[in-house]
Amino acid sequence: QVQLVESGGGLVQPGGSLRLSCAASRSDFSLYTVGWYRQAPGKQRDWVATITSRGSAYYEDSVKGRFTISRDDAKNTVYLQMSGLKPEDTAVYYCNTQLQLTSYWGQGTQVTVSS
Repeated sequence: QVQLVESGGGLVQPGGSLRLSCAASRSDFSLYTVGWYRQAPGKQRDWVATITSRGSAYYEDSVKGRFTISRDDAKNTVYLQMSGLKPEDTAVYYCNTQLQLTSYWGQGTQVTVSS
């Protein structure tokens, strides 16, 4: 099993930046592919970005060039650096990983982009 804890959300003005963190309870977290997802009110949960164990990163088209996913394996943590935030980025952001065919989610962190 693995526990994931997201943090770093908040209220930010359009054009602003936030860095989200996803801390894992396992010391071998570096072996896992980790994804960030988001869910806006009344909408389905959508994929945002993924980072593999080797550090390869992939992004949903609407966040390319604005968001950067990274990992610090010494801290068992994956980050999502978000810049150029737009009101449509408002959502609860979740991190996710899979271990032995089981999908694990954190509790989410709220990001609100508003003036």
